[in-house]
Amino acid sequence: MENRIVIDPRIRHGKPIIKGTRVPVHIVLGALAGGMTYEEVMQEYDITREDILAAIEYATVAIDTEEVLPLEVAYAVPG
Repeated sequence: MENRIVIDPRIRHGKPIIKGTRVPVHIVLGALAGGMTYEEVMQEYDITREDILAAIEYATVAIDTEEVLPLEVAYAVPG
């Protein structure tokens, strides 16, 4: 994944992209979530199957390492 996904503040405002392209990881994931096949995504964005797998792996790691903190309730509902 490290050699296929890059973050460069000069490209797409620092969003993670497929290396050598301007295709953001979130676009690839959104296309898959929207029902496109790997082949359709590869053709649409001129990327490889390995690029798609790297995008999925990147998202998996990002979610796995995400720290979720509960929000305090801003108001209380009278009981």
